[in-house]
Amino acid sequence: MEAMTSQQNTTPEGDVSAEQRQAGAIERMFSSVGEPVLEIWGILTGIARMFGLTFFYLVRGKKRWSAVFEQFYEIGNRSVIFIMFTLGFLGMILIYQASYQAMKITGDLQLLGALFMQLLWREFAPTITALMLATRVGTGMAAQIGSMVVTEQVDALKMCAAQPVEYLVVPRFIASTIMTVVLTIFAVLVAYMAGAITANISFNVNYLTFFNFKFVGWFDLIIGLTKAFFYGMTIPVVACYAGFEVHGGSAGVGRATTQSVVIASLAVVILDFLISGIGFVYLIAFAK
Repeated sequence: MEAMTSQQNTTPEGDVSAEQRQAGAIERMFSSVGEPVLEIWGILTGIARMFGLTFFYLVRGKKRWSAVFEQFYEIGNRSVIFIMFTLGFLGMILIYQASYQAMKITGDLQLLGALFMQLLWREFAPTITALMLATRVGTGMAAQIGSMVVTEQVDALKMCAAQPVEYLVVPRFIASTIMTVVLTIFAVLVAYMAGAITANISFNVNYLTFFNFKFVGWFDLIIGLTKAFFYGMTIPVVACYAGFEVHGGSAGVGRATTQSVVIASLAVVILDFLISGIGFVYLIAFAK
């Protein structure tokens, strides 16, 4: 009798604990799904807010041209060697692989230079250049601003009635937008010359044959420069946003630099898809 009574007393408690465990598992499942979604939403809204403030102070704020020219040097001049080696070697690799495959299939390399120039303008030069700038320039911006946040220099700017976005972001925004376009043009020249040398040495392609621009039209130039323009606007905004969101001391600065590279690289890839898709839609409509 006592055993039955104890069993009746313990069974509901066991059922309740099982229900609680099940409810806790469901709650953890939804939180594991919802937390990343909310985090991504917060990042997107923060970047959009940073874009809005940057454009506002770009139009209404005071331009610090000395800081802009300083960023010209940091973003442009100090990236020339990096871009030259990266695009040069990638141009040589791409031409060698394309020439090798073409020799196995057709044996005709007369249109190699024309197709390579079209590829450089449409896709290769602006996108690779932007990804390289996101790694070198974006991390530097995020680390600089993150260090200022940690050392309370940003708070000091606010106390002096200076807007941090106007003072720190706008000069980087202007310089990055312009220098990304300039570096893209430089990347096209470097990659094309490296490809021409590779084709001549490895496959005896005459330079006059390689320097063929028959497939490059106004559309290719517009698409390439438009990509470079939007890439140049996106990288500093993303990097500065990551820097302003730093918390937790020096460890937070490290997280901000990583976040800057990841988000800026994803933004470049997504913009590449969108601009290419919109461009080709309008090209088809114009052709009709």
